[in-house]
Amino acid sequence: MKNPISPVQYQFFQNGNQEEINASLIVETPVSLTVNGTVWLTFMCTPTQLEALAVGFLFNEGVIKDFSEVADVRVCEHGDNVDVWLNHTTEKPTKWTHTSGCTGGVTSVEPNVDMEPVRHLNGVTLSPEQIPALLELLNGDQTLYRQTGGVHTSVLSDGKRSVISAEDIGRHNTLDKIAGTALMKKITLERRIILTTGRISSDMMQKSLQLGALIIISRTSPSSMSVELAEKQGITLIGYAKRHRFNVYTHPERIVSVEKLTSSDKEEIHDQSQDTL
Repeated sequence: MKNPISPVQYQFFQNGNQEEINASLIVETPVSLTVNGTVWLTFMCTPTQLEALAVGFLFNEGVIKDFSEVADVRVCEHGDNVDVWLNHTTEKPTKWTHTSGCTGGVTSVEPNVDMEPVRHLNGVTLSPEQIPALLELLNGDQTLYRQTGGVHTSVLSDGKRSVISAEDIGRHNTLDKIAGTALMKKITLERRIILTTGRISSDMMQKSLQLGALIIISRTSPSSMSVELAEKQGITLIGYAKRHRFNVYTHPERIVSVEKLTSSDKEEIHDQSQDTL
């Protein structure tokens, strides 16, 4: 597999002074997806977790529902193709929609704000004091970002810990990598929270819905269509989360004051705050 980091030299100018800097850049590379012997598309991605990227993409597109449908998945010797063989036939989509995702994401799933709600407004609550602790989980998993910058990170959390994390130059790719890892490792969670550095567009919302997330927390903004989808589907969507301040765009009833939490939840908040000191 290719190295996700590439060395670079550049000239740094400041106040009329010039300095040569040795640094690193995040790698962006084309990787094709071949399904049952047919090339479907080309990802523009960071070359990590490529098997998970391919499997997660097929899951998020509704092509597969479980990893048991995958007979084999492998990255070719040169790292520029992921070969997926399913144990059933499937048709290559005839139409791909270019999403608003960076590096040119595509999907065959049309966003539909009129779909029937599938999420319920119970099962997950957070206090405002828990949001900073969750953001610390996200910050802690930004390994490539600390080395290169210019890369997105997303985390699947149960509210207490980082269960799966993924980094990629494309924010949409991070959620495909998380979905693929969850399927391949048979990870199941009762509470699913998505944390991400990326903007929440409609494709990010669709992928989060596929992952079963009830709360989505982003360090930046949502789009108008993602807010519509979140409202319809019973998702709590939080944007511009910066430690002790954040915006709740939909279903704020899941964010409750500490006084209304159970004693066990209060202990959890205390433990999380101690871990992030």
